[in-house]
Order: sequence, then C-alpha cells, then structure tokens
Amino acid sequence: MRFSTFITCLLFCVTCSSQNINGIWKGRLVQGPGGCFPVYNIEMHIQIAATRITGTSYHYADTSNFVREEFEGTYDPLKNEILINETNMISFHIPYDCVPCIKSYSLSFHKGGNEEQLRGSWSGTTLGNKTTCPPGTLVLTRTVQPDFKPEIKLPSTLTQRKNELVKEIKVDTGTIRLDFYDNGIIDGDSISVYVNNIPVITNKMLTTKPITTYVRIELNKPEQEVIMVGENLGSIPPNTALMIVTAGEERYLLYLVSDEKKNALVRFLYENPKRNKKNMP
Repeated sequence: MRFSTFITCLLFCVTCSSQNINGIWKGRLVQGPGGCFPVYNIEMHIQIAATRITGTSYHYADTSNFVREEFEGTYDPLKNEILINETNMISFHIPYDCVPCIKSYSLSFHKGGNEEQLRGSWSGTTLGNKTTCPPGTLVLTRTVQPDFKPEIKLPSTLTQRKNELVKEIKVDTGTIRLDFYDNGIIDGDSISVYVNNIPVITNKMLTTKPITTYVRIELNKPEQEVIMVGENLGSIPPNTALMIVTAGEERYLLYLVSDEKKNALVRFLYENPKRNKKNMP
C-alpha cells in the first residue's frame, strides 16, 4: 500500500510539473558582438501537442523590419526543457547589410506570481548555413496581444463542415485537461483538435491510451472553443471519440461524433468561483 501511494504521489507531482506553454511569448533577444543588432525584439507563437512543438517566430526592430520563420521542437516537462529549432524562412524585410539567422533555442519555464517566462540561450547560422551567428540569450514573457498575426490556413475539414455544438461547460479553473479515447471498438479513427482554430492535435489515431492536450482559460479571454475533426471514418463509420474533461475538481465525459458533414464543438466558458459570503471581509 505504501509503495502504491508513493507511485500515485509521484505521478501526481509529475502531472503538476507539466506547464501549458501554448500561446504568444514576447521579449528581448540579446546577441553577442558582431551581430546586426545587439538587442532586438522576438515574438514566438507556440503550439504544442503532447511534447511536440510547432509555431512561428518573428524577429524585429519594429513591425516594418522583421524576419518571420517557422520552428519545431520538443518539450520535456520532467526536465523543464524546451528545445526549439527554426526550420523554414518564410519572409523577411531587413536592412540590406543584415543577414537573417536560423536559430536554435534551449529554454526553460519559470513562473513568479502572475508572470510566466521562458528563459534560455540561443545559437545559429546565417541563411544558407554560411557563417555562425554570434550566440546570445533571451527572456520571453507570455502575452495575449501579438504584434504580428500569423496567417493560419484552415483546412477544408474545418471550414466546410458544420461545427455542431455538443456542450457548453462553465469552468472556474485556469487550465483544463482533455483526454481523447476511441469510443468502443478500436477501428482506426483518427482525429485533429483545434482550440480557437489553432491546431493542438493533428491527425492522431484514437486508441485505448489517451491523446492529451490542455486548454488555458484566461480572464481576458474567457471563452474557448474546442473542435474535434474526424480525419477519417475508420472501419465503422462515423468517427467517434470519448473526451474526458478534467477542470479542477470537476470531471466530464463527452461522446463526440464527426463525419464528412460535421465536426464536434465543445465550448468552455470561464465563471468566477463562487465565494462563501460568510468568509468575505
């Protein structure tokens, strides 16, 4: 019994240590001597599914002088280690005597009070892998309002199907956990999941093991829409999934159905926790 209790506590602690790093992060990037700018701005739009990271980064002196790149990486919550590599130069508009740098980042998550930060170091090579860029450090803070708005091309499975509301759930917690399972016989159903039209799970097969993602509820953005898209119909149509929602101490079991004409939509609404009037000052 003691061993079982120890394992349960260990798993609980591991779960608690995992942080939701989805979202927009902005800050300053410091570069060693020899760089075009010793200090300049950086904005990262991070999307995470399980431990896989994708997204877009913007490096800029101002919004008319910038470099836009795509990146991918991994997140290890046990080590608090975030590794990100820029993979593709999308566009840039910079002074003629500057050369874009393709960067790799080693970051960690930190929280103090209400502020959340990603801190670490970076290194890289210039476009075309010609020379090494002077490495440096960076500190990013989570933000809501971006300086740049990424162009997200939504798939036809999201735009041309009806997004049918399954349930509205009122929550009073900041982070919601979503676990997706195949509902019934494992028949090859694959799903994608979008939160406010941003992909967080992409074409994953449903099994008896959960596909897990997290939704963050914020006071300045109290409504979050989660859409499950059936990428195929499996061997037994339609595409069906069991979604288990864990919101603080509350737990919900929802049965979602998606086919060639409709997706399943669940809407989360933030509601202030009810206070005990006797304990109010």
